[in-house]
Amino acid sequence: MSPERAGVAGPTARGAGGTPGGPGAPARGRPAGTADVGLSTGAVAQRLGVAPTTLRSWERRYAIGPAVRVDGKHRRWLPEDIGRLEEMCRLTSLGVPPAEAARAARTPGAVSPRPAAGSAAAPGRPPGGRDALPLGRVRAECRGLARAAVRLDAPAVEDLLRAALEEHGCVPAWEEIIAPTLHAVGRKWASEQERYVEVEHLLSWLVSTALRGLPRTAERAGTPPVLLACAPGELHSLPLEALWAALGERGLGARMFGPAVPADALAAAVRRVGPSIVVVWAQGRPAAAADVVSAVEGVEWGLRGARSRSTLLVAGPGWNAVPEAGSRRLTGLRSGVELIERLLAR
Repeated sequence: MSPERAGVAGPTARGAGGTPGGPGAPARGRPAGTADVGLSTGAVAQRLGVAPTTLRSWERRYAIGPAVRVDGKHRRWLPEDIGRLEEMCRLTSLGVPPAEAARAARTPGAVSPRPAAGSAAAPGRPPGGRDALPLGRVRAECRGLARAAVRLDAPAVEDLLRAALEEHGCVPAWEEIIAPTLHAVGRKWASEQERYVEVEHLLSWLVSTALRGLPRTAERAGTPPVLLACAPGELHSLPLEALWAALGERGLGARMFGPAVPADALAAAVRRVGPSIVVVWAQGRPAAAADVVSAVEGVEWGLRGARSRSTLLVAGPGWNAVPEAGSRRLTGLRSGVELIERLLAR
């Protein structure tokens, strides 16, 4: 469950192309047969990390739209159209007003306008320069999300997160799209001496909001809930929120207690909730590791004569050097959910 071991899959990026136009549907203004090379607005939005409504707004306001339409209405974006959009995105991310950025993007060979005063990026820098996030080989959705986050384009980030979670489900979306983007922001933050704090904070908040907004399946009858809490003093709860959302998708009851839960409060929660499993997350080494372990494993709950104890699972890199944690460690979201399901089925 640690961000460093989020179980990110290898290069499984799917093509970003939309559905080609059918036979007999030539594009307006282009020779017949060329429409099938264009991308849909949704595919382009995903690739660039902008909301589809933003692309339509740019076309309406600044005449920076596609040259091709199928059946006279469906937009199909060709490589040269996408190149103009990439330039538009690059310039607006530097602080250039949208109208000025659109004029420059529409004019081949134009001198790039100056960014707003105080911008840290140099004018004329090509896409993917020093301000790009270090993503490596990832899905196209991940790149779009990263671009939107760097632009601080909250509506686009919300749209991309919603689409990823709805299309792929919580676990694949987290491991293949969300976690790699969060890691890249963290690496950029560390290497740029605090420059990307605002990107990390905005992205984290929007990810948290998206996870909490996921529909939850009705809890399985007769299955005790799973209690989720961060170790005392631990403020980073996002991976635990992903686990909460993933359990909810599968109809597994979970009670989330959030960041920095003191050991005595954790013990009281265990006693009152009666969870079958307790998961405690720690990004950094927990200061009261022994107290956390005893708060879970040392508490009995249930009716007199039929007392039970909860199983403690630990997650996060902070537990790696804690002998008291034992061997029950979650090392990824997918494997963690599967382990919890197996334990609950006993």
